[in-house]
Amino acid sequence: MSDDLSKRGPQDAAKVNIHEDWEVRYWCKAFGCTEQQLKAAVKTVGVSAAAVRRHFGK
Repeated sequence: MSDDLSKRGPQDAAKVNIHEDWEVRYWCKAFGCTEQQLKAAVKTVGVSAAAVRRHFGK
């Protein structure tokens, strides 16, 4: 099954996917961070969007 690129949000809004460039851009904009900061946060707290949001204090 392929991704529906017409959708603007992540495939699973509960998880941060750092393996798709367009999702990385989406999450960086959502959290106000750089790609490197996002990847470091996911490495630290895991892929849960809620955990990453708490990590950035959002």
